[in-house]
Amino acid sequence: MEPKVSEHAKAPPRRQRRTLKRIAIVVVGIILLAAILAASVFIRDRNDSRRAAPPDASIPDAPRVRVQVLNATDTRGLARQATMHLRDRGFDVLEVGNAGEQLDSTLVLDRAGNPELARRVADALGGARVESRPDSSRYLDVTVLLGRAWRPPAEPFYP
Repeated sequence: MEPKVSEHAKAPPRRQRRTLKRIAIVVVGIILLAAILAASVFIRDRNDSRRAAPPDASIPDAPRVRVQVLNATDTRGLARQATMHLRDRGFDVLEVGNAGEQLDSTLVLDRAGNPELARRVADALGGARVESRPDSSRYLDVTVLLGRAWRPPAEPFYP
């Protein structure tokens, strides 16, 4: 006959149970920390890829184009949306504001006597009329007057 062993004799001592609980808590904590770090890296990489401009839309190895964006409509926030759009494509938007006049179509003004720069900005906006109005008193290459016909491209909103 086998001797009877009580349930208390089979269970590990109290100290061992506490140690096992502590180890389990530490392991679960490490797993949660690793999951949080992996999620944050994934989200950051995903957000960075959303903001990246398409390679064909940016200015290739050219000097920075200094741009002023003016809203020539009664639509609030249009100049801000155009600013984000142009900055994503490598343009240096220095000033944003409202124009004194309202326009139906977008007009891009060459301020530095370099119509090629103004044409690049117009192309980045999806096409616009370009006029040369040099003004050496401004620290700008191009002024954009956004008209009612300009629609921001479908991109994520940047708060």
